[in-house]
Amino acid sequence: MSVPTRTLRPGYQISRVIRGGWQLAGGHGPVDAAQQIEDMIAFADAGITTFDCADIYTGVEELIGAFRSKYANRRGAEALGRIKVHTKLVPDLESLPAVTRNDIHGIVDTSLKRLRMDRLDLVQFHWWDYAVPRYVEAIGWLDELRRDGKVWQIGGTNFDTARTVEIIRSGVPLMSMQVQYSLLDARAERQLVPAALAHDMAIFCYGSVAGGFLGDRWLGQPEPQHPLENRSLTKYKLIIDDFGGWDLFQALLATLRRVADRHDTDIATVASAAMLDRPAVAAVIVGARNRSHLEQNLKVASMVLTPADKAEIAADLAQGTTPEGDTFALERDRHGRHGTIMKYNLNKAS
Repeated sequence: MSVPTRTLRPGYQISRVIRGGWQLAGGHGPVDAAQQIEDMIAFADAGITTFDCADIYTGVEELIGAFRSKYANRRGAEALGRIKVHTKLVPDLESLPAVTRNDIHGIVDTSLKRLRMDRLDLVQFHWWDYAVPRYVEAIGWLDELRRDGKVWQIGGTNFDTARTVEIIRSGVPLMSMQVQYSLLDARAERQLVPAALAHDMAIFCYGSVAGGFLGDRWLGQPEPQHPLENRSLTKYKLIIDDFGGWDLFQALLATLRRVADRHDTDIATVASAAMLDRPAVAAVIVGARNRSHLEQNLKVASMVLTPADKAEIAADLAQGTTPEGDTFALERDRHGRHGTIMKYNLNKAS
């Protein structure tokens, strides 16, 4: 089963399914490093050759660096050349007023060392607080490293449309923007998708299965009550509430199950595959603690939804409500329902 690829810039090709690294970060339980490296090799051999991580995902850059070394030894330099690693640069909220060029350059140098790379493939920049209006200056320092050859491409994560366009107009050639985007959360479609199409910028979707809610486990289940078992479920349950509540969510799950039956797959695969059909979407990021769902992850990229499939899903979505605002706007309100569960100063733990 081949995994489709997408060329985003000359010489820069990614798999349309990206293996996410967040679930391997510290705080999500013990990690068997040797097994994780073997799992990454299995993903790469199967055609999922793009990996997502971050400076704030404790231990994950080091894991991917070890994987790259072992993969090169086993498969050779040409095979390693097909691997792309997308990391992030996320200054802590409390450091934003004082962040310097040296800080930005230092974060990149640390990622280079952890990943065992001479040049980072893609650095995705994030800025927690627009009230500290230094994000254009800071990403400009990152762009210096692109021009110096330490960084190949620059992207963003969780910027709204106005700031995304502001950065592009400042001269920084944003290749991509990674945002939360799913059947339940279509905020990106309001403004970001049209802007991405206008500026030749790719969108990477995270949260396409809403922390696992868009999965067979939840079909026919009663509405969970707080406290939920983890912060991710708490976060995405708020999105379900905004979408229209548990009954409408269950109707959507039932529709996705019917579609999945026709394709001999599961609900999560359909939910992610549906996002690859969206304009400007270059890839979806699948979270995986191991290779147990690799076969289904491969189906995400190869599944072709029929017009009937799409019409059934669209009928349910038409009854729902898109959460308010632009991408990540709800999460930026640190006193609101969505923002109070965010963690803002993670470099200390990484």
